[in-house]
Amino acid sequence: MPNMFTPPKTAAELRGERFAMLEDIARELGSEVTFPICFDAAIRVGKVLRNEAASLQAVVHEVQRDPLITAKLLRLANSAAYNAGGKPLVDVGQAVARLGFATARSAALACAMQQMVRSRELVAFDAIAKNFWVHTLKCAAIARVLARKLTRIDPELAMLGGLVHDLGAFYMLERATRYPELVERPATVHYLVAQWHDSVGTVLLDALGLPEDIIEAVRDNDTPRTPEVTMRTLSDVLYVANIFADGVEEMRMLDLVDDDYTPPELSDPRFTALQAEFDAACDEFVSHW
Repeated sequence: MPNMFTPPKTAAELRGERFAMLEDIARELGSEVTFPICFDAAIRVGKVLRNEAASLQAVVHEVQRDPLITAKLLRLANSAAYNAGGKPLVDVGQAVARLGFATARSAALACAMQQMVRSRELVAFDAIAKNFWVHTLKCAAIARVLARKLTRIDPELAMLGGLVHDLGAFYMLERATRYPELVERPATVHYLVAQWHDSVGTVLLDALGLPEDIIEAVRDNDTPRTPEVTMRTLSDVLYVANIFADGVEEMRMLDLVDDDYTPPELSDPRFTALQAEFDAACDEFVSHW
């Protein structure tokens, strides 16, 4: 609980703490990276993975709800040990098939257990983490619909991009728990994460071995675009998906738009005609979270 007698930190002090965090992040990215998404996510995926009777479909569906486990399984499936042909995968189901169910379950469960232990540290930022998690799932579901309906882009690639586009936010939230002054100020942390998660996420996705086209597509995803979106690139798909997944607030927190800013894409007939499909996809992917 915040101490009401603690004086507000100055801008200079907050900058110093922010840069100290970024130095920690840069140092830790050189090793194996594990961090929680949120407590609910850790409980859900851990429960399914520990269930020996869980079907392949159930495991894949639940793993896809966790951006970090998804990224790690894809990295393993695309490693030299499992990818002799050199063809990279972007689909979790195919990654599990390549690895074998037992290997995939073991790798996913190891990560999930570490996440579950560390997710308890996120209690101060639980609401922020949940909001980012639900937003992430919605963005992934909507990106898949957009790619399938309006482009020739692989829908599974679009879904993966949506799933990992805010991965840097979860990484920063876990790191913020190490700074008592930030734990006392969740609103400050939310603002800090909104401002910095894009640059942190770019480095993180590279460290996790995500494809370069994914990394480029999620870069500056929250920065408003003036020209009309052409829907020719993965970046376009993720940008629109982010907006329809309630990502406008992140744009506002970047201090690049006014508080009453409404992206024109929200009234574009190309996208509003798909609203019912967006809603159905989100209900299926996010239901019972």
